Amino acid sequence: MKEQKQLDRSAAKRKKARNREYTYVSYFFVLIFVSLIGYVIYFNSVKSEDFINSPYNTRQDTFSDRVIRGTIQSADGEILAKTDVYEDGTENRIYPYSNIFSHVIGYDTHGKSGLESEANFQLLTSHAFFLEQMKNEFMDQKNMGDTVISTLNANLQTTAYYALGDRKGAVVALEPSTGKILAMVSKPDFDPNYLADNWDYLVNDETNSSLLNRATMGQYPPGSTFKVVTALDYFRKKGSLEGYSYLCQGSITMEDHTLQCYNGTVHGQEDFYSAFANSCNCAFADMGIELGGSSLKETSEDLLFNKKLPLDSYRKSSFSLDKRSGTPLIMQTAIGQGNTLVSPMHMALITSAIANGGVLMTPYLIDEVVNNSGESVSKTEPVAYRSLMTGNEANLLGKLMKNVVDYGTASALSGRGYTVAGKTGSAEYDENGSSHSWFIGYSNVDDPDLVVAIIVEGGGTGSEAAVPIAGQLFDAYYYN
Repeated sequence: MKEQKQLDRSAAKRKKARNREYTYVSYFFVLIFVSLIGYVIYFNSVKSEDFINSPYNTRQDTFSDRVIRGTIQSADGEILAKTDVYEDGTENRIYPYSNIFSHVIGYDTHGKSGLESEANFQLLTSHAFFLEQMKNEFMDQKNMGDTVISTLNANLQTTAYYALGDRKGAVVALEPSTGKILAMVSKPDFDPNYLADNWDYLVNDETNSSLLNRATMGQYPPGSTFKVVTALDYFRKKGSLEGYSYLCQGSITMEDHTLQCYNGTVHGQEDFYSAFANSCNCAFADMGIELGGSSLKETSEDLLFNKKLPLDSYRKSSFSLDKRSGTPLIMQTAIGQGNTLVSPMHMALITSAIANGGVLMTPYLIDEVVNNSGESVSKTEPVAYRSLMTGNEANLLGKLMKNVVDYGTASALSGRGYTVAGKTGSAEYDENGSSHSWFIGYSNVDDPDLVVAIIVEGGGTGSEAAVPIAGQLFDAYYYN
């Protein structure tokens, strides 16, 4: 009897142990089930829009079956892209400004580009009042997509477009304190209203490359605008600009390589400030030799050469000097020639950091998204990308650039109702000495308002072509 009780107790313990194991297993599967439900809820309420909004997600285009593509507006209320719907239900994408915003707004035919691509999800998403959506769905009608309000200023964009005229090149305008892109022009351009009709010609036109956004994808030698990089590197290595002295005789020869100032100009005895204001090639080649390839490379990469830019679509700028580079290449690179290539947008970002105390704000094009009733859906808040330099370094470069306008190569911008700091550039691109015309700069020096970067292909010196365009942009910003 006693033995039987012991057996019964043992059996009960084993059964209880097995039940406990089953309980643990049950709890485990219940936990997994609850976690899956929780993640599904979290994904649908929080992450789904981010996933769908990926440019790699082709599901977005299926939204057009039930949503009319929304409108794109400028910051000053102008319609830049809209969808007209006709009585038979046919839809047509309209671009009221035709060529003027062609690259930055882009197109919605034969793929997508520009803001039409970046804001595709928002344009094909409707946040109309839910009862309105239910009514439209019940009646088998499409809902109206949200409106994307861009950061673009129609007046500045139009001014930049006509100022560049029929010349090839690009213009970028930014608000340095926020990163808002106010204007972006690239030429040659195209009319997105007739893109489908002209598609074969445009994609095969190697002479003009009209579909290429030169502002973000163009690759140019920076010319003397690169001297802001050389100047920054010199200050970092020496700790001061004081004491520098150079006698410019119009040319400099090192290791059988001769480099000249523009048109062989003899600048005479110069300190650092006058060498920068006069854009003296000989002085900056001399500095480059003293600095060396490794030092220039380190500072260049601090300014995002060879690095990812905070943009959705861009071509990486390149800088190739290192400790093994020879003297002739160092001389050329220090003045913005050599193998260095950069986009106008990248130069605008460097200038923006200088204007903003060294801090680069993340550039952006979408300011706000609103529904068809004008109610806000989302709003972009300015975000600092990173510090490209210290505040002291930014102030010093700003002082150098102010001198360029006060008594240097950009003096055409002085004496106006606003102050300007800038740097001109003449970037040679062939054996005949032909050059692109550059200007980078910002206005209202003590509290910067507007940053511009301009290149005119084959335009000659910066003061010849790019500076007058900058003047028109600044005037439009303050007086129109």
